[in-house]
Amino acid sequence: MDGRKIVYGLLVLLVGLILWFIPPPAGMDLNGWRLLAIFIAVILGLILRPLPQGAIVIIGVGVSALTGVLKIGDALSGFSNSTVWLIFTAYMFARAFLKTRLGERIAYYFIRALGRRTLFLGYSISLTDLVLAPAMPSNTARAGGVIYPIVRSICHAYGSEPGPTAKKVGKFLIFNEYHTTLVTGAMFLTGMAANPLVAQLASQTIKATVTWTNWLIGALLPGIITFLIIPPLIYLITRPEIKVSEEAPKLARERLKELGPTTRQEKTLAVIFLIVLALWILGDTIKLNATVTALVGLSLMLIFGVLGWEDVLGEKGGWDALIWFGGLVSLATGLNKLGVINWIAEASKGVVSGWEWLAAFVALAVIYYYAHYLMASMTAHVAAFFPAFAAVMVSVGAPPLFVALVLGYLTNLMAATTHYGTGPAPIYFGSGYLDIKEWWGYGFLLSVLYLLLWFGIGLPYWKLLGFW
Repeated sequence: MDGRKIVYGLLVLLVGLILWFIPPPAGMDLNGWRLLAIFIAVILGLILRPLPQGAIVIIGVGVSALTGVLKIGDALSGFSNSTVWLIFTAYMFARAFLKTRLGERIAYYFIRALGRRTLFLGYSISLTDLVLAPAMPSNTARAGGVIYPIVRSICHAYGSEPGPTAKKVGKFLIFNEYHTTLVTGAMFLTGMAANPLVAQLASQTIKATVTWTNWLIGALLPGIITFLIIPPLIYLITRPEIKVSEEAPKLARERLKELGPTTRQEKTLAVIFLIVLALWILGDTIKLNATVTALVGLSLMLIFGVLGWEDVLGEKGGWDALIWFGGLVSLATGLNKLGVINWIAEASKGVVSGWEWLAAFVALAVIYYYAHYLMASMTAHVAAFFPAFAAVMVSVGAPPLFVALVLGYLTNLMAATTHYGTGPAPIYFGSGYLDIKEWWGYGFLLSVLYLLLWFGIGLPYWKLLGFW
């Protein structure tokens, strides 16, 4: 372990110990306070990362059980949570799209059909992200693993490299796809890894039931409008020098020829995915749990050979997500059970005392949104801020489901601001097509636009849906 990580680890330990030995504030249970100390240390660990995030969460769970703050059954309860297994199985779909290369094929089909004009080339890449988003909860796997190599190949084909030639098409394509994946992540419960954590914490802390269907319905109108606006807006910002060219369709035809005819595994995966997607959409109507649907999809992939058991065992991202997600759910459940969340809500209520609830909600939501400047992880942000912000919002009169969904959508969009705010950010920024001034400056402008669009369009739309 390098010296920096040792220092960060000692800092996490020191913060946890200091909080542990401080007497609890008036009205808070001693065990609740000590669990909060462990939780804060875990969140700090997720931010500083002296160890992998799964290891940090496991240590936190172990300490909570060892000290008796949580009983062992409570400390491990998160690992049996249905939402934890939903995100795990969704990772398996992501692996299947990568293994079969169906994701690549979909991208090249769109590029071949639409890619002659640079703006429509941007749309073709965005459409690929939209199609893959319901099945890929890791935006890093989706935008970084599947789409980024394709974007870079297209840039190279156009002779657009970082530096003097970046403006040919590269700056536009890189920035467009990064912002597209934030929007598509916001549209689906399974579109980004922290979304199911939002749903689970909402269930535990404010008693809101977030489903795959109500998440999609709530995001549909503002999501589609934002999705359609982003490419032309970024086109105007980045002003690509090449407007029309045959290079991208030519590259797509070559790559499709290399891929050959659609394989049996690709066809099977496409059918399974469409079945699962339909069941997710109809889940509320037919009373079928989203996790059950996901497990059915995984079972079908194993039965028909799309994935082998070695693929499941080798999906490190999925197992890692299961560990940290389950552990955080256990700790958050404990905080709620011991009354900590209610205590924080009541203590914070005075900040917006006397405000009309909608004004208070919007103000707190904007603070939640821009607090992401301090965070390098969506998961850490949700774990640190969602329970407290959601509890305060509900305590001043905001409807629980409305709170959960809107904060969930903002959790994706808030990564517009920095080059470290979510997994794909360092990948796309690291490509070198935009400098840090451009990334932060354009990102801030787009972050404001997202707030205006999602509140300006969303509030009347959510009112029409009966969310508030």
